[in-house]
Amino acid sequence: MAEELLGYDDQEAVKYIRNYIPQELKELVTDDDIIYFVDLIYDFYESRGFFDDAEDECAEEEAEFDDEELLDYVVKNARKDEIGQFDKDQIRFIVQGEMAYSESIGLIE
Repeated sequence: MAEELLGYDDQEAVKYIRNYIPQELKELVTDDDIIYFVDLIYDFYESRGFFDDAEDECAEEEAEFDDEELLDYVVKNARKDEIGQFDKDQIRFIVQGEMAYSESIGLIE
């Protein structure tokens, strides 16, 4: 889903997130792990109607969620899919990094 968004570049997102997260996490997480987490983030956005109508700017305004709800979704699915041995705080850094990247390209406010 992320690659379909105007201006969103997966590889740039990975670089941005790598620069955002703490050094000790950089050593644990692979680029594939980051891409997996980004995919989960966008699965969450899609499940909450964030992309229901890309032409309708109101759709973005109406799709509100709690950051903790997003984090819980990512953690739950990563554990279910047995992706790495990351704790909630480590995943939080990746989620925050992705949100910062999306904000930096004007995708979210």
